[in-house]
Amino acid sequence: MGIYDLSVETDHDERVSLSLYAGKVLLIVNSATNCIFTPQYKGLQSLYDQFREKGFEVLDFPCSQFLNQAPGSIEEINEFCAEHYETTFSRFEKIDVNDPDESLLFAYLKKAKPGFLGSKIKWNFTKFLVDRAGKVRKRYSPSVRPERIARDIAKLLEEAH
Repeated sequence: MGIYDLSVETDHDERVSLSLYAGKVLLIVNSATNCIFTPQYKGLQSLYDQFREKGFEVLDFPCSQFLNQAPGSIEEINEFCAEHYETTFSRFEKIDVNDPDESLLFAYLKKAKPGFLGSKIKWNFTKFLVDRAGKVRKRYSPSVRPERIARDIAKLLEEAH
């Protein structure tokens, strides 16, 4: 099973296959609107603006699993992100990234690239970089600012697919 075999809930309550993103470089992140790392939305949007024309997508999954730092409905989260950070990248329904109700996507990502805590996500704004073939290439801790990922994204975008 690969990442393109998985499906996720959009922020409009529709189930979509990640195969829609086949051939693109992806940065998948669990986010929160009331977190010390929330200002990273600005950096994520900057990466999206810089690379989207070359085949790059940011996939944002709000998560309230850490101290309920993504309160409110997905509509409220979308409104907050648009108003404060002018985000335009894809956002999906709120999820859990750790047991017992973790999403299949994050279970897959954690297995592909275990982190410092092994199979656990440490906090909001953990980021996974996926190449055009669907291989999880890197995992970044929440403290890694999006700007520091730009070089890795550019490298993957230059690789043949």
